[in-house]
Amino acid sequence: MIISTTDNIPHKEISEILGIAKGSTVRARHLGRDIFATLKNIVGGEIDEYTKLLAQSREQAMERMILDATKMGADALVNVRLTTSMVMEATSEILAYGTAVRLK
Repeated sequence: MIISTTDNIPHKEISEILGIAKGSTVRARHLGRDIFATLKNIVGGEIDEYTKLLAQSREQAMERMILDATKMGADALVNVRLTTSMVMEATSEILAYGTAVRLK
């Protein structure tokens, strides 16, 4: 599966647009991580626990988007984007979406 944030794939021609493929995950913070993050916030610096949590969340959302595109019969995804939003306190959604296409 070719994935691109642009609206085309160099040296490839889009033959069919299949629709929007999407994948998401909702994650909650962990109390143990929150305590460590609060301490880290006092002294400053990157909060590694949250960086890792968000990286895992992005990967899971991307995997689900690719699975959705595969079910549509896509060869590629173009205009891929990632968004995040807070669903409720201490809970975030990561959404990956893009246009599923077939290539010539």
